[in-house]
Amino acid sequence: MSSTTRPGLRTASRRTLIAGVIGAAALASGVALTATSGWLIVRASERPVILTLLTAIVAVRTFGMARPVLRYWERLRSHDAALDDLARARTAVYSALVPLTPARLPRRGRAAVLSGVVDDVTDRVEAQVRVTVPVVAVLLTGLGTATLCALVEPVAGLVVASLVLVAAAATLVAWRTESRSQEDLGAARAEVTRTCELVAGQALELQAVGATAEAADRVDRAHADVSLANRRQVAGRAGAAAVLPVATMLATVACAAVALRADRSAPVLALLVLAPFALAEVFAPLPDVARSWARARAASARLDALLDSTPAVSSSPPGTADAPREHTPYPVGGAPGHVPDLRLVGVTASWDGTREALAPTDLHLPAGHVLALTGPSGCGKSTLVAVLARHLDPTGGRYLVDGTDVRDLSLEQVRDLAAVVDDDPHVFATTLRENLRLARPGADDQAVESALRAAGLGGWFDSLPEGLDTTLGTGGRGVSGGERARLSIARALLSGRPVLLLDEPVAHLDHPTAVAVLHDLVAARQGRSVLVVSHRPEGLTDADGIMDLARPEVGLPHEVG
Repeated sequence: MSSTTRPGLRTASRRTLIAGVIGAAALASGVALTATSGWLIVRASERPVILTLLTAIVAVRTFGMARPVLRYWERLRSHDAALDDLARARTAVYSALVPLTPARLPRRGRAAVLSGVVDDVTDRVEAQVRVTVPVVAVLLTGLGTATLCALVEPVAGLVVASLVLVAAAATLVAWRTESRSQEDLGAARAEVTRTCELVAGQALELQAVGATAEAADRVDRAHADVSLANRRQVAGRAGAAAVLPVATMLATVACAAVALRADRSAPVLALLVLAPFALAEVFAPLPDVARSWARARAASARLDALLDSTPAVSSSPPGTADAPREHTPYPVGGAPGHVPDLRLVGVTASWDGTREALAPTDLHLPAGHVLALTGPSGCGKSTLVAVLARHLDPTGGRYLVDGTDVRDLSLEQVRDLAAVVDDDPHVFATTLRENLRLARPGADDQAVESALRAAGLGGWFDSLPEGLDTTLGTGGRGVSGGERARLSIARALLSGRPVLLLDEPVAHLDHPTAVAVLHDLVAARQGRSVLVVSHRPEGLTDADGIMDLARPEVGLPHEVG
């Protein structure tokens, strides 16, 4: 899907173009105010009958009032259009990211990926306000001024038209300079991030081998590259900012020379001289237009490269993508709904399509059973969870849900079966209620509280004076590692999904807390199937079966129950 067909990512909407026309009227009012004021001053110096000046006086007042009113109207229309398009664009982009999650996303932290996509979508959509509106306004105002001057004195019109062309050329040069520097600046900033993380994360190791000074030099060189890229990037804007006033000055002098030879009245000649001078204010936004244009194109390129990636999972089978289907959430604390039987038969998987991340594996998770999956780092535990959650399709073998191959089911059908809890659950800076309702937006307070108590957070919840209205995260109440793990489990229970996939949920907890969390989870599952991935044995005694992925022949067999 190209950027021009994604909702909210089109080049310019009709409302944006209308806002540009209104902006042109605002700029034209400014130009007219300057020119008419000049005409009025010169004409008044001739001491005419006062009645002959009334029209000009009214025009000056009209233009003076019209400029801020039209500017406000333009901002209102353009920002309303941009905010509406931004909401549509974010919805479209996030929907397009779902099939790519997580296998086709960049190998960066989740926060870095999210912030990068948010910034790119914002830069792309805001170009309508920062680029389209000012370009339309400047172009219409410049051409209108040139036309009016040409009607009075053709040579003066030619001078003003030349000034408009110079402004356009300066903006294009600035844009090209900015665009060429965007990639270099991005690479330089990425290198700064990488080197700083390396030095901060491996400080003790660097000290041990005596490489601290060399590491600091690498950080300094990375920062120097960023500084150099920044200087190159602003060169175009600086050039445009210098060229535009100089060109305006030369055009003003040229129009003055034309006026000296013209057979016109003094007030009209004053109007000709001040018309190009008034365009200085009109051209002022153009250097920033070049910057925003370059950023928007770079953001579009990054978004297209990401969203045009081949999904890690196959598309829905024919005839099921848009077919309506009823989804009944799994009730927390109530009788379980249908729990599927999951089976992997000789499944292999790869994240990049070249290196095998999961060796041929057989696994059976009968409905309502608890299976523990162990093994050293790198043996494919997380990859297996990704296959079960339909975040990654097998490269070989078969994945069956109630005996049906997942490729014969829609992506949503399979993903709706499983709730995934990883080793780094996120706590959002919002209320406790909304932290859990993320999993099921329509859940009432009773269901939220039931999920909290089922996850072993009853005592903690009772201690909160504000209950579900307690704010967590930044600016609110902090949570411990154990509480955060239990919150993620409560979120999974509230989701109503019949299969819980836990990928190292207690990896960062101490032994007693890890045992307690897993024990409470098994007790609260209410008939759900549970797969617990862990590289250590704490709390796995409640499982119906234990499978060592590195040595599947050790421990209980794949068939459990």
